[in-house]
Amino acid sequence: MARPRVRPRVCRRRTWGRLLRGLSPAGLPCHGALVSDQGDEGRRRRGQPSAQDTGTTVDLDDLARRLAAAARGLQEQSDPEQVLDHIVGLAVAMVPGADEATITMVRARRHVYSAAATGDLARWFDVLQDETGEGPCLDAMWQQQTVRVDDLAADPRWPVLGPRAGERGIGSMLCLQLFAHEDTLGALDLVAYAKSAFSDESEHVGLLLASHAAIAVTDAQKLEHAAAALVNRDMIGQAKGILMERFKITADQAFDVLAKVSQDTNRKVYAVAEELARTGTLDR
Repeated sequence: MARPRVRPRVCRRRTWGRLLRGLSPAGLPCHGALVSDQGDEGRRRRGQPSAQDTGTTVDLDDLARRLAAAARGLQEQSDPEQVLDHIVGLAVAMVPGADEATITMVRARRHVYSAAATGDLARWFDVLQDETGEGPCLDAMWQQQTVRVDDLAADPRWPVLGPRAGERGIGSMLCLQLFAHEDTLGALDLVAYAKSAFSDESEHVGLLLASHAAIAVTDAQKLEHAAAALVNRDMIGQAKGILMERFKITADQAFDVLAKVSQDTNRKVYAVAEELARTGTLDR
């Protein structure tokens, strides 16, 4: 004898509103309902730790919130220089032990300079690295590693730079690679007046901040390049319009004229277009 078919209980269309409140028509939990009907109290508890939580992650939660706020602040800056200034300020405020900060840049493995700094000592340190050709920040960039120095003056890895930096009041340093783009390298360098000022926590926070900072710098550079491209395109459009009206030629022919002058004078098309739009003439 065949067993009768049992139709599964389902929440029908007319119960849709109750389903969203987590209740079936009979007032019992409807299978698959995801939203509880606990009112304001339930919403206040949502996203909070469990009853078994011992509170050991409170500091980590605070760090996560501070990093999230830092990331939002960096995203609000559209100019690369503003981003770099914001990064060094955040580094001193967030990394335990840091008194000053600088972003060291190296171009073509030769010229070392400070792209942003919170103080004169940090900025001077980049000048010293450029002068001596050695330093923990250069090692961090070229060897792609984090460099922590407890006593810079006595460290044998930098026999020329170390003692001079110590005389100026630099006790210890923490250097983190920031980015490497083509022939340009960047590092976030933290300066402390005291020896052994940086800890494992300093490294942890510094590395997290450097990761956010590297993304922000890249995004700002892309935005700057995009804005420059729009300006260039508009300028070339103006120059083409001048040529089209003056010589009664097409847009393609006008661009060919600009390209020919660019080639003959060894200048970029944008520079030729800018001159034509500014002076009304083409220097050939």
